[in-house]
Amino acid sequence: MAAELETVLKTTDLVAGYLPGVNILNGCSVTVGKGELVGIIGPNGAGKSTLLKAIFGQVNIRGGSVTLAGQDITGLKADKLVSRGVGMVPQTNNVFPSLTIAENLQMGLYQKPKIYNERLEFITALFPELSKRLATRAGSLSGGERQMVAMSRALMMDPSVLLLDEPSAGLSPVRQDETFINVSQINRAGVSVLLVEQNARRALQICDRGYVLDQGRDAYSGPGRELMNDPKVIELYLGTLAADQEKAKASAAKPAAAAKKPAAAAKAAKPAESSTEG
Repeated sequence: MAAELETVLKTTDLVAGYLPGVNILNGCSVTVGKGELVGIIGPNGAGKSTLLKAIFGQVNIRGGSVTLAGQDITGLKADKLVSRGVGMVPQTNNVFPSLTIAENLQMGLYQKPKIYNERLEFITALFPELSKRLATRAGSLSGGERQMVAMSRALMMDPSVLLLDEPSAGLSPVRQDETFINVSQINRAGVSVLLVEQNARRALQICDRGYVLDQGRDAYSGPGRELMNDPKVIELYLGTLAADQEKAKASAAKPAAAAKKPAAAAKAAKPAESSTEG
């Protein structure tokens, strides 16, 4: 039997919400072990992103607790959490577009500017392509490249756990694959990761363990690939999530298809016009 992992991050019976009297999390318990990559999946409105924000001090916690390496960090603000070893990458607005990549990385170290060279060496070893583009403004990067910069900035403080909020959202399939590879690389470098992700199947493929959230509670948990193949999880969650993703793809494809129709009609009309003239 494998030895139990040392617990890095733990939430116990977490109750939290944005508005008075309205709870999004209703007793959520999640554990991240040292060196683990843990995924959080579930339907829209289940409380996935709220969980990360509650851990990171951005949502009012009304019950339960959050511990980091056994120490209570419940309700601490983001700056205190960063100094203690918690990194966070939000889904949107996660880079400073007017700053260069190097300046973005420096912003990640505002509490410890003296270790910049040391951490930069770690980051560029992890993502060698960044070393060639440090002078590039973040605003000119693709969505996938921005995610890489955002994750790198969060890693500058050498966190013991990294919180990632839907890093693949809005990216093309190719960029999504690159992002999941980057997440795996970060984890293999020794950083524990708690990943909230809309692409449930892809997330469970790379996760050591996963949790399925439903109505603010951890409804199911287990090894990632076991959850991916669990009939109950497939029927209740993965099937719905897959259907939602297919609908989103179909909606995105409609404008492109509509744009092609006039061009196709014009092509079809040309031979008819020339035959009439003949």
